[in-house]
Amino acid sequence: MPSQFLLTPMVELLRPDGIVANLKASSKKQVLQEMAKRAADLTGQHERAIFDVLLERERLGTTGVGRGIAIPHGKLPALPKVCALFARLDRPVDFDSIDEQPVDLICLLLAPESAGADHLKALALVSRMLRNPLFCEKLRGADTADAIYALLTHTEASNAA
Repeated sequence: MPSQFLLTPMVELLRPDGIVANLKASSKKQVLQEMAKRAADLTGQHERAIFDVLLERERLGTTGVGRGIAIPHGKLPALPKVCALFARLDRPVDFDSIDEQPVDLICLLLAPESAGADHLKALALVSRMLRNPLFCEKLRGADTADAIYALLTHTEASNAA
């Protein structure tokens, strides 16, 4: 009997073209610049505004949450809704993470300034998903952006409860 799959709430935040399977970057700053460039293409927001928001957030404290994962995030006034981008780096980079381990999985979250609880819910959702070591190994082993998107937006019905 084939497995059934359910959509996760990530499908509301993430578009298939918001995935980068092998992002090339050699530093935290370069990661944030590349992610800002891609976010600008997807959202219509200014690349510099996105980059500045991300840098400002990093100045408050690292978004490198440990185990090779970073969740950079910020708020933009003109953004219509919360959105996400996901990248797997081709090589891990130092992200000043709390566990001092380099980062290779990045989930960028952007929210409207007025988002409030929606922004926090999106952060909690991403954090919960990426807290699972087996799930992260699947993301690291996925060959294509499509495979990563499928992992992030679908869950097996038997595990959904």
